[in-house]
Amino acid sequence: MSSEGSAGKAAVEAKGLNPGLIVLLVVGGLLVTFLIANYVMYMYAQKNLPPKKKKPISKKKLKREKLKQGVPVPGE
Repeated sequence: MSSEGSAGKAAVEAKGLNPGLIVLLVVGGLLVTFLIANYVMYMYAQKNLPPKKKKPISKKKLKREKLKQGVPVPGE
């Protein structure tokens, strides 16, 4: 009878996982998976995507920059 009691107790301990712990493990696992996937995609993009093209500077801004530097603007 004593061996039966200890076997039953072990079964209850193995069966009775805390539901809060399960939720925490699932959410934590999903978060870690998400972060790892983001890092992998970032590294892939850095290697394989072409560099971002810069926007063309307008002629108005170009004139303003040259005036600031003291360079005479051609055509004026």
